[in-house]
Amino acid sequence: MPVGSFRTVLWLGFYGLILWAWWFLYAMSQSMDLDLIGRPGVMGQAMAAMDPRMDMVMPMAEFGPLFWMWAVMMAAMMLPTLVPTLRSYEDLMVSADGTRAGWLGVVAGYLLVWVGFAALITAVQLVLLFGGVVDMLGIAKSPLLAGGLLIAVGAFQFTRAKEVCHGVCHAPMMYFLGHWRRGFAGGLRMGLGLGAFCVGCCWGFMALGFVGGVMSLLWMGLATLFMVLEKLPQIGHVVTRQMGVALIAGGLAFLIYPVMFGG
Repeated sequence: MPVGSFRTVLWLGFYGLILWAWWFLYAMSQSMDLDLIGRPGVMGQAMAAMDPRMDMVMPMAEFGPLFWMWAVMMAAMMLPTLVPTLRSYEDLMVSADGTRAGWLGVVAGYLLVWVGFAALITAVQLVLLFGGVVDMLGIAKSPLLAGGLLIAVGAFQFTRAKEVCHGVCHAPMMYFLGHWRRGFAGGLRMGLGLGAFCVGCCWGFMALGFVGGVMSLLWMGLATLFMVLEKLPQIGHVVTRQMGVALIAGGLAFLIYPVMFGG
């Protein structure tokens, strides 16, 4: 197969995986009778009213189905943010000895890290669920928790840890130059490293699923859009702290509203 055609096939497969992941999440939300913001529809509310115990017997209360949901969600939300990194690797295929096998290794390593994170956040959600902190859809039951999460994630945008991790995600070429390895194994190793920095940069937006609802397509779409913008060379550094301010303001609103209006 000509080099150009092989490149096209790989990119089409990459984008196809993203589209499949979003379709899967949409289909799952419809099968669970959830609306755009992840709330039960009319049928779901009626079933819950008839049997309040349904929260604890739904698949969202079991590790396997919940982990699968989070793993697909990681692919849907994080693979789009990998595009600038893969294009940087392609630049090195011209100026260095990068290969398509290495390109695939970067994708595989990156996905492995996020699948590992999916397992971790699945365990966290189950602990919170059975502890009565979140409901079956992963939404915080207390405005104190929701507001606290928003403020914590907003404050993280101003930390040194965020700056370091975002620096790697924002300029992957520098990471490649400092950690260059050849072939699939080398790409896998670099993908694991990039994935670890990406988790350090973006974990907070996954945690915010407990505010917006982990099955909320609206939250997933907005978080994905911001994380893509955050990694763009021209505007990435600008939007990070602005988002921090917005999240802190939103968290304060969550905390103040019940006090001011008794809601």
